[in-house]
Amino acid sequence: MPETEKKHQYRGDLARTALPEMLHTIFLHRVPGVIESRRGEVSKRIFLRDGAVVHASSSDPHDWLGRHLLSKGIITQQEFDTTMKEREEGGRRYGEMLVERDVVTPGELYDSIQEQMRGIVWSLFSWTQGQVGFQIGDFEDRDMVRIHLPMRQVILQGIKRAPDAKALVARLGRKDTVFEPTWVTETLIEAALNEDELKLLRLVNGKRTLYELCTTGPFPPAENARMIYAFHVLRLMKRQQTDPSAGVIKIRLKA
Repeated sequence: MPETEKKHQYRGDLARTALPEMLHTIFLHRVPGVIESRRGEVSKRIFLRDGAVVHASSSDPHDWLGRHLLSKGIITQQEFDTTMKEREEGGRRYGEMLVERDVVTPGELYDSIQEQMRGIVWSLFSWTQGQVGFQIGDFEDRDMVRIHLPMRQVILQGIKRAPDAKALVARLGRKDTVFEPTWVTETLIEAALNEDELKLLRLVNGKRTLYELCTTGPFPPAENARMIYAFHVLRLMKRQQTDPSAGVIKIRLKA
């Protein structure tokens, strides 16, 4: 078996693997590691430690920091062209170079890096094709700008941005599937639910069907469906009657 195959404790196809469920399983085990997703020539990586996302990277030029700063109007096209050329010639870290040249302040850079990394992570929730692998083990972070994105919030916000609500609903069961609440207040706080999201969760009472929840919730049906799937992944509710193995990814995590 090639070395690239050995180092991954889990590999899957994004057409069948539910990334949110994979993330939550890793979160529950609190194991450090790196998720790598590949689609064509593009590779994106999510670095996990202590139940949180601490870094993200992407080979897609559209995800790079300079492009992000340019799209937000923080730097001009001329500043972008000049600094990117200097970076290529000198091989320096781009963010540090911008601060040293007074192009951005340290505060602007930190906030922008957080936004950039959120964008990389959340973009993966829209991938329906490609390969995903999880490599267990701590990683060298000396050259990383470290962030802290709580996993429950990452999962919730990522699912809200997923484009295919029908695929998510299919993982929940039939239209007449009934759910019952299993949440505790601490989890709701960690997930940072807003008022309408909490209203939808409180409709889950062990009597309403999936169809009723999708059609009577505070959001449009497709958005209600996304949120219900997020609640299910985060174990804020559970199916009353279902095959326990349906729609669940089983990952064997080895120390």
